[in-house]
Amino acid sequence: MRHVKIIVFGATGMIGQAVLAQCLGDQRIDSVLVVGRTSVGRQDDKLREILRDDFFDFADCADDFAGADACFFCLGVSSVGMSERDYYHQTYELTLSAATALAAAHPNATFCYVTGEGTDSSERGKRMWARVKGKTENALLALPLDAYMFRPGFIRPRPGARSKTRWYRLAYAILNPLYPVLSKLAPTHMTTSENVAHAMLAVADVGYEKRVLENWDINKLGSADRARSAS
Repeated sequence: MRHVKIIVFGATGMIGQAVLAQCLGDQRIDSVLVVGRTSVGRQDDKLREILRDDFFDFADCADDFAGADACFFCLGVSSVGMSERDYYHQTYELTLSAATALAAAHPNATFCYVTGEGTDSSERGKRMWARVKGKTENALLALPLDAYMFRPGFIRPRPGARSKTRWYRLAYAILNPLYPVLSKLAPTHMTTSENVAHAMLAVADVGYEKRVLENWDINKLGSADRARSAS
């Protein structure tokens, strides 16, 4: 991979923190632009932030997006307690606002979108979140972008990282100590935030034969990229 400019959405979230850390530490990456509502709270020569409240109109970011080679979109909300209309607004409409702006500014840029295991590509299933995520995936794949959908299962966060969602924090507090056992019992459903980060960098580097990456694809790519960076 030539030195590239990466955009990261959701860099203060559990996955986004790992993605940002890996990007800043990777010699293949020349610069990282974080788009968020709050600062990531760190300084780095590679890092620049755009802090904003409006995530539904990125017309003013055209110049910033034009120079980007890849976007790692880790921004998302839990569907718990939300109506389908509100979840659709915060998931489909918000994501497509950013993606369409990037497609207009830099067609065929790489776009890595974190969805989740069980996402419904048919858009007709019983689970609301899976339908909305599936619709979002399908719309992204139809844009003039080099788009890849990441569908992790259970994600072990990097040390010190915390989810902003209360019930996620409770679940991770219970399941994290069991990760070594669970990863042996159900390896195709378990991953780490570092694996997701490395897999995104691998896709931005050399692409992948599939546009929709399930958990095992993420682990495969993540492990290979981790080995590369350690050599």
